Amino acid sequence: MKQLLLVFLGGGIGSTLRYLVSKSLNTHFQYFFLGTFLVNIIGCLLIGLILGLSIKTNYLTPNQTLLLATGFCGGFTTFSTFAFEKHSLLTSGELVHFSIYLIASIVVGIAAVSFGLWLSKLL
Repeated sequence: MKQLLLVFLGGGIGSTLRYLVSKSLNTHFQYFFLGTFLVNIIGCLLIGLILGLSIKTNYLTPNQTLLLATGFCGGFTTFSTFAFEKHSLLTSGELVHFSIYLIASIVVGIAAVSFGLWLSKLL
C-alpha cells in the first residue's frame, strides 16, 4: 500500500508540473510543442539520473526510486500527448514539422537518458 501511495504522490506532482510547463510553453511556436518536448527530455534526463544513482549506489532507497522514477517521471512525461501532437501535425499536412519534432524528441530523449546515466556515475 505504501508503494501505491508513493507512485500516486509522485505521479500527481509530476502531472501537475507537466501541465504548468506545457500550458506556459506550448503556445510559443505554431508547429513545435515546446512544453511537451521539454518535459519529455527533462524526464528522460531525470529518469537516467535517478535510475543510474539507484543502480550504482544506495543513494536512493527503493521507495525513493519508486516515488521519483515511476511516480514523478511517469506523471511528468507524456507519451499520449506526444502521440496526439504528432497526429495533429500529420492530419494538418505538416510533414516537415512532424518529422523534425518526432526525430528530435526521440534522439534528444535517448541522449538525455544517456547523459543522466553518465551524470549518475560522477556523483
